[in-house]
Amino acid sequence: MQDKLQPLLTAVQRNCHISDARHAGDYSLCIYLLKMREYFRWEKSYAFRDNLPEGDVGDWLTQREHFWQTIEDEPFTDLPIDGEYYDPFDSEAVNASLNPYGLVYSGGLGNKCTPHFFLGKLGHRERQSDFTVLVSENEYARDLTAPPAMALGDTIYIRRESLRRMIWEKIEEWQWNKLENAMSRAMQGFNFENNTEAALDDITDTVIDSVLLHEKGEVLAAKRLGPEWEQMLAGLPRSKTEIMIRAVRDHLADSLTTLPGLVDKGKDASLHFYFANLPNMHKSLFPALIQAYESWVMQGKREVIEELVPASKAHWRALSNQILDIYRKNPDEYANRLQTLVENNKF
Repeated sequence: MQDKLQPLLTAVQRNCHISDARHAGDYSLCIYLLKMREYFRWEKSYAFRDNLPEGDVGDWLTQREHFWQTIEDEPFTDLPIDGEYYDPFDSEAVNASLNPYGLVYSGGLGNKCTPHFFLGKLGHRERQSDFTVLVSENEYARDLTAPPAMALGDTIYIRRESLRRMIWEKIEEWQWNKLENAMSRAMQGFNFENNTEAALDDITDTVIDSVLLHEKGEVLAAKRLGPEWEQMLAGLPRSKTEIMIRAVRDHLADSLTTLPGLVDKGKDASLHFYFANLPNMHKSLFPALIQAYESWVMQGKREVIEELVPASKAHWRALSNQILDIYRKNPDEYANRLQTLVENNKF
């Protein structure tokens, strides 16, 4: 990066550290340690197949946790750009100033209003109907969570480096047992045995399509559900009910864009990878989709998935409306009612 942008990089990474100091403890110990190992790998520029020096990782972890204790009560800092200072959550204004430098920035709130920040190299920018899509490549500043994609308003951020890392983690997990499943089918045709890095680049380029489709669906779903949905989610404790409600919204988003788009594009690897990464709750609530996938695998007819889309769109839209109706009528005791509703309305 140019020297004059170094203060910006320092400020963004400082905000990342502050967010981590406040929220890293939200993870279970196992997930936390896995994420910290990958954070160390990114920060120290180790390749995916490199063995990490365990002693160095342990020392780094101790130092980082001590550092977090010293900053967790600090406010987020404004971002210096060309003599001006910007609110770290004003991503639109920050990007208007940074995109001409070939940089992309995002500052927003994720699950449970956890702040996420990143600064990266702008790889691609385009306007698609009602969406602005910003694709980042190398990341110069990031926090522990580093979500591969996020929609803020009508802007969709795709973080290629984080997506690539997430895909590698999924592949590495599959390699423990090497089962014949959706993940193994997604990897077919990519030469991981002889050139891991090139194959990982190729599969990342392929999977970006489905990630972008899902984020478009998230934007459309947010517009249809309105701000009440987020208010309702914020009032739920971390629980099975919360996971179920998030899964319902994901299914709505995917019925609007992801599934129709993947079936229409006919990209088998993207479709297999989509099913390989469906969380268990999503599978439990949508058994018809899993049956359709298995029929496609057995019979080779993508139409079984395509034919399911219209009915699924109507189902998840109606269920989402019922969820909001229960929340409106029972704002003080809606959690248990929502769980019962969703469990009785699997599709």
